[in-house]
Amino acid sequence: MRKLVLATTLAIAVTSVFSQVPQIKYKQLEDIMAQSSAELTVVNFWATWCAPCIKELPYFEEADKMEDVKVILVSLDFPQELEKVQKFVTKKNLSPTVYHLNEKDYDYYMGKIDESWSGAIPATLLITREGKRSFYERAFTRESLFEEINKRID
Repeated sequence: MRKLVLATTLAIAVTSVFSQVPQIKYKQLEDIMAQSSAELTVVNFWATWCAPCIKELPYFEEADKMEDVKVILVSLDFPQELEKVQKFVTKKNLSPTVYHLNEKDYDYYMGKIDESWSGAIPATLLITREGKRSFYERAFTRESLFEEINKRID
């Protein structure tokens, strides 16, 4: 009995250490993007298995600290991989808001993000306060990301 209590307590403690990454549907993501009051909202689509995605995450971390810029990281890992995403976010201590997109029909949301999106990641959507959207289906360097951001907030 004592071992069971200890194991249960340990499992609860380990689970609570992980960052809470909400699983959301695309409609919820649309609402989140629309509700941002920042001058520029940066939505980055990534996955834990995507090396170029992981390489550029520190640049988005830095951008999230800018005044009037809101960064949202959207994990496209498979829906059943939520725990993997949570562990990754905890390990990397990611500061931007992170969501795990729980959609199986990629065609449903890709065209709504941008008609040109083939589904490749990393992909990034910049949305100005006025609603102007710019979509990039590529990895950013630090310099290229901040160049695009600064074009829209100056």
